[in-house]
Amino acid sequence: MSKVAIIRCESYEYDAVKKSMERGISLLGGISQFAQKGENILLKPNILIGDVPKKCVTTNPAVFKAVAEILINTGANVSYGDSPAIGSTLKAAKKTGLAQVADELNIKLADFKTGVDVFFDKGIQNRKFTIAKAVFDNDTVISLPKLKTHGLEKFTGAIKNQFGCVPGVLKGEFHLKLPSADDFAKMLVDLNNFIRPKLYIMDGIYAMEGNGPRGGTPKKMNILVFSSDPVALDATICRLINVNPENVPTTKYGMQTGMGSFLEEDIELIGDDFKSFFTKDFKINRRPVKSYKPGFFSDFMNNRLVSKPHIDAEKCVRCGVCVNMCPANPKAVFFKDDDKSIVPVYNYDNCIRCFCCQEMCPESAIQLKTPILRKILKIF
Repeated sequence: MSKVAIIRCESYEYDAVKKSMERGISLLGGISQFAQKGENILLKPNILIGDVPKKCVTTNPAVFKAVAEILINTGANVSYGDSPAIGSTLKAAKKTGLAQVADELNIKLADFKTGVDVFFDKGIQNRKFTIAKAVFDNDTVISLPKLKTHGLEKFTGAIKNQFGCVPGVLKGEFHLKLPSADDFAKMLVDLNNFIRPKLYIMDGIYAMEGNGPRGGTPKKMNILVFSSDPVALDATICRLINVNPENVPTTKYGMQTGMGSFLEEDIELIGDDFKSFFTKDFKINRRPVKSYKPGFFSDFMNNRLVSKPHIDAEKCVRCGVCVNMCPANPKAVFFKDDDKSIVPVYNYDNCIRCFCCQEMCPESAIQLKTPILRKILKIF
């Protein structure tokens, strides 16, 4: 049976976070279960992009500092990093406040730029990966995900956090190769099964609801969540925000591969009362994921049933991030006649529904719209 510790923490005030962090780890058996003196430990926060902490896009510096201090006190050698979607790890870490904490604690920045090719014979979707050298330079990975919504996979949590171990532009190649949300989730599960973090600590003191993982709205949830089972952790969060775990592809396929279990009878909840955190009105798409499937007939159905990105002209600042991030060839979103003074437009026939444009828009100007036919039929 998998243990998931749910610990109340009502602010990012450091002493409160440190106390909650120590309590959560203690309930799982203590830090000695996950780190030893002399071990090289990689902390993997969520650094999607360089945004300030108050936007709740990334793992909060107070959470990062609390777990780092606990590890350092064991005598472990701690490093940290992630591969953001845009820009260098260091620049993004400075903007998020993580680099300042790392400097204070003398934690080195790990190598997330150099890729190492590996073969994973147990993969169900992907057996070949290029993974950041940082993973191989360390004995153990401890994952620090952020509780957020996600356009493609509905929810980003413990399992998806390891996608940041794929260096830079290679992430876009996966979106192009695996446009289906189900296939993409299987790849994420394979990646997680290869890396195998020892411990997952989710920052949900403030979460992100709505148009995540970058353009959503901060939501006070008052929780830190701990587990060595990422499926159980993500499933527990799903239930807290009133989502069926089976409707989240990463959770569903994570259980199918034996990574963990999302079944309530297989999960022992410890710590604070689960019911006290239940948030029925958390803004998230609760319908099962409808995957994009390429092909002539499939394209016809995709445009009528699969959600599509839509730009709000009043919010758009014409920065071009959506155009730059689109992995499709030819691009699905572009400046018409190369005129960057006007709002970009879509050719949905080229759109693979990866939602990279929506994910990275700095102004939350791109929303996912459900097609009218799907609303009428109410089949997904």
